[in-house]
Amino acid sequence: MDNLENLKVLASLIFPDVAENETVEYLETVFPKRNISENAKVTRMAPSPTGSMHIGNLYGALADERIAHTSANDGVFYLRIEDTDEKREVPGAVEKIIKYLGAFGIEFDEGASEDGDLGAYGPYRQRQRAKIYHIVAKKLLLEGRAYPCFCTEDDLKKIHDEQEAAKENFGYYGKWALHRDMPVEEAIEKIKNGEKFVLRFKSLGNPEKKIDFKDSIQGNLSFPENDQDFVLLKSDGIPTYHFAHVVDDHFMRTTDVVRGEEWLSTLPWHVELWRACGFKMPRFCHTAQVMKLDEETGTKRKMSKRKDPECTLGFYFEKGYPAKSVIEYLMTLLNSNYEQWRSANKDASYRDFQFKSSNMGNSGAMFDLAKFNDVSKNIIASMTADEVYENVREWASENDADFYKLLISDENYAKSFFAIGRGGKKPRKDFACWSEVKDFVSYYYDGLFKVEESFPANVPESDRKAILKDYAEVYSPEDDNSAWFEKVKAISEKYGYTSDMKAFKENPEAFKGSVTDVSNIIRVAVTGRNNSPDLCAVMQVLGKDRVLKRITAFA
Repeated sequence: MDNLENLKVLASLIFPDVAENETVEYLETVFPKRNISENAKVTRMAPSPTGSMHIGNLYGALADERIAHTSANDGVFYLRIEDTDEKREVPGAVEKIIKYLGAFGIEFDEGASEDGDLGAYGPYRQRQRAKIYHIVAKKLLLEGRAYPCFCTEDDLKKIHDEQEAAKENFGYYGKWALHRDMPVEEAIEKIKNGEKFVLRFKSLGNPEKKIDFKDSIQGNLSFPENDQDFVLLKSDGIPTYHFAHVVDDHFMRTTDVVRGEEWLSTLPWHVELWRACGFKMPRFCHTAQVMKLDEETGTKRKMSKRKDPECTLGFYFEKGYPAKSVIEYLMTLLNSNYEQWRSANKDASYRDFQFKSSNMGNSGAMFDLAKFNDVSKNIIASMTADEVYENVREWASENDADFYKLLISDENYAKSFFAIGRGGKKPRKDFACWSEVKDFVSYYYDGLFKVEESFPANVPESDRKAILKDYAEVYSPEDDNSAWFEKVKAISEKYGYTSDMKAFKENPEAFKGSVTDVSNIIRVAVTGRNNSPDLCAVMQVLGKDRVLKRITAFA
């Protein structure tokens, strides 16, 4: 029996599920090239359902979605679930992935969904694609580019220890690849005897030679050829990431693979494997990792789910950040010219921006929580009172039942205080997320009102009481801002607190204080704090009875 016949016998033992007519050529007809325009790009998000979603997932998904949908009207963005690690899979993780991404406006054209698979290039869950992987692996075996390896854990540990002692590179390659050149007949006997094995790739690379490679983000790269005989199929027939993603990206016709730069170290593996399979390689886009400045060390580091609450997507839902705020900030990290575009297109959707992978940075994307909060404040400041009310109410309904009851008890009242300071060229920027709203608006509700800050220290108690008593006598809820301020100025002058701010700045010792002190006395009495939106507008919303009750309590 010649070697090819032996290989066919070996292949039939390893792949009893693959019929003779089920070939790679057959798969090419099942999953033909997509009928899309020349410039259209096909990207994918391919998460593993083994843990909670983090900001890096959203960062990558947004890049994928923008690359696909900016390229052409028929660009495709799909969701593939890489669920080969069954032991670590978290129940409900797939549904949460779809829900979270949907909440941020990340929508897929095809792929895995809560209702099953949508699209002609599925299944979109790797566990359901075993036959496809086996067909390609069988081809590699018959062509001498794959072989069964029967090494035990002890064998692999021994190899590792010997490599360490000899100060050689770790891995399964060259002389360390114990079963690479095993006679096919011997492999057949071992399998017939029930010995466990994995299927390894047979590398023909030479690390003394270099590969020149162009990455859409990282630019021109050069790295040694691969010589590692890495695992293609594990002992249970399930593929490793390295093998599965090559097969899936080819037959799902992915044009641009967007993934983190941590995969650059195994890029030589993938380049050789793509070529060995005879597949045309897609464009690779290795994104920079999301980093942050460590407050303790002052150095940059990768964001951590353990150390950084803002790393997990759940943080943004719990705090009540608008999805738009998160997307807007991530866009500034993803494309270097986005902020300049936004300045010139203040009211446009981020989807109108011409996103380019070439404008993505190739060093760590720095996530600055303070800057993100500023972005979010700007987003909320641009909302109408109705929009703010709806968002706060929705957040409170899930996170603060008591506040929710207050909000819905009088919708018009709530909208009236949310309207203060909105619109115009300089809208107020009071809060970055919905969880901050309750504290900010607490003085509008008697049950939440409390005096949190002190009256001006330079005003004696006798003056304070006299000022408040006088103001209570002249206060009218009908006053506009001008009438209100005239009354405050008159009271100020009466008690020696000048309304001439220029004179006060030139010679402060000549006065007890200024009109600012008097207005702050009223402000603290009414709101309990030294800072608030326009006080006249606040009092108009609070109403006459509530304002007089609070003022007379301190008079």
